[in-house]
Amino acid sequence: MDERGTDRGTQAPAGSRRAQAGILQWIEYAGFRVVAAVASALPLDVASAVSGRIWRFVAPKLRRHVRARANIAASLPELSPERREAILLDMWENLGRTFGEAFHLPELAAARDRVAIDLSPELEQLFRKGGVVLVSLHLGNWEIAVTSLAPYGLDAAGVYQSLKNPIVDDYVTAMRGPLYKAGLFSKGHDTVFKLMRVVRAGKSVAILADQREHRGISVPFFGRPAPSNPFPAILARSQKVPLVAGYVLRTQGANFVVRGEIVEVPQTGDREADVAAATANLHALFERWIRQHPGQWMWGHRRWG
Repeated sequence: MDERGTDRGTQAPAGSRRAQAGILQWIEYAGFRVVAAVASALPLDVASAVSGRIWRFVAPKLRRHVRARANIAASLPELSPERREAILLDMWENLGRTFGEAFHLPELAAARDRVAIDLSPELEQLFRKGGVVLVSLHLGNWEIAVTSLAPYGLDAAGVYQSLKNPIVDDYVTAMRGPLYKAGLFSKGHDTVFKLMRVVRAGKSVAILADQREHRGISVPFFGRPAPSNPFPAILARSQKVPLVAGYVLRTQGANFVVRGEIVEVPQTGDREADVAAATANLHALFERWIRQHPGQWMWGHRRWG
């Protein structure tokens, strides 16, 4: 762990990473810091709205919009092209808002009036007890999924994918690290064992699991096989702890509601079949939520291939 309570995995120390950065990476970092300074100086609602409008205007002109359009056309063919395009515009605005809000994470974490909790008594009891595997998806503002559960005293560890620019990665990790009381771990060959130790200690783990996992298993997702991350199911099954899926839905502006459900994890003598079934159950739930709120999911992922 470093001074921020963040496990850097197999990465080099921050000083070494900075020394190894190239001039273009330093220029990129300088630009990022300018954006961060402006967004941080603006009030939360203004930063969210302005960033959302910028993304809504600029993002459809970029290459990733082509992929997003193809993904939503294959997934929701029953919708008209006009309706799908409107959903994608809403998606870009939501992503822009999430980006602007990222520079106000401590404020969002403390603003209990902005996040409504809509959970069953059974889920609330599980969160108060701790020791669960929490899984979410890139819907609404996923960045505050863990902080929204602070009233239950939930200590969770998180997992993140390092950014290509090591200097920006250090900065972003410093922003996110304090949200994860049980540590924030970069993906690496030993991350699995670290997270298992977290769960064995009675704490929880939070994972985003809706992206493509090329070394994962294939499960149905919007009627097509999708390479998916089996680790949440493996962790929940091996440690015999609940697997809970949840999301943070944007209701209006920078206001949200948190919802979730328990995912069934079979416990039979066939480990591979159990993991496959639980992963399929999880993605069926993701698909249902995305169909309900298609304008808040990140359609630009290379999810199916």
